[in-house]
Amino acid sequence: VGSAGKLLNKLLALAGFSREEVYIANVLKCRPPGNRDPRPEEVEACTPFLDRQIQIIRPRVIATLGRHSTRYMFSKAGLRFTKMSDVRGHLYEVKVLGLAILLVPTLHPASALYNPSYRSLLEQDFELIGRAVRGLAEPGGLEPRGRKGTLEEFMV
Repeated sequence: VGSAGKLLNKLLALAGFSREEVYIANVLKCRPPGNRDPRPEEVEACTPFLDRQIQIIRPRVIATLGRHSTRYMFSKAGLRFTKMSDVRGHLYEVKVLGLAILLVPTLHPASALYNPSYRSLLEQDFELIGRAVRGLAEPGGLEPRGRKGTLEEFMV
């Protein structure tokens, strides 16, 4: 919605998609008052709906935008979430709700509106999302499939 939504559209285009080609879901089904962080009981009340959406859609790739969705999906996958800077920019091969999913955590586009330096991180992450959907990225990092570097290649 608004400026963050416009940025999301640009990021999706960078990944090779239009807004109409992706399914967007939220951890909460309504916005908390004053744009505050969701409370645990709100997450608990709403996530069964998100879980059902995932089961119906059966996505191969899920990109989590921001810490709330990342924390939730990490918990479903049995991964430990610390902070976004530790997990963003990587591709995780996980099992969620009985489905094999490639999970790509990234920042929420709104964060780049408050901190413009995050925009380049978002662009990198959305390029990774595009590669993941096309099967051109390996779990665990940003390296394209088929490219295995050696120590000598990097010692230039």
